[in-house]
Amino acid sequence: MTVFSSASDLSPDAYCVLGLATCFLREDGALHPIEVIEPVPSAALEAIFKDVPTSYQQLVAVALGEIASETEFPKPPSFPTGAQWCENFQERLLAAARTYQSRPQSRDLIPLGDCYEPKNYSLERKRVLNAAHLVRPEDNVKQHPLTHQTL
Repeated sequence: MTVFSSASDLSPDAYCVLGLATCFLREDGALHPIEVIEPVPSAALEAIFKDVPTSYQQLVAVALGEIASETEFPKPPSFPTGAQWCENFQERLLAAARTYQSRPQSRDLIPLGDCYEPKNYSLERKRVLNAAHLVRPEDNVKQHPLTHQTL
């Protein structure tokens, strides 16, 4: 199955942005940084250009046909060889490409083939990929006794 067989609305020349993000994995209580390549939707790209802090070190504008072949996804040459693809990359790639079809003005931020390094790169809020959310009894919100009564 090819990438485009499930996306008849997208062509190989469809615009998309790939980001090189610094994420973290929690192992034995310690955080270990990893570099992850993931598609960046148009809304996120616009936020980055409005100086919202981001975990993306680098952004590259590509055509889908450049990175999506029938059998593999070649990494952009400017990304490090040790970077890994994000989880559900193919689905996220197609979804992100569709956001640029609905907001074509976002394509003007990074011209096709260009690389951009955000000046607002920050690791203050770490993206932990394998974080487990544990719900505890203390997390329950106590409601007023009359909340579910008709008065």
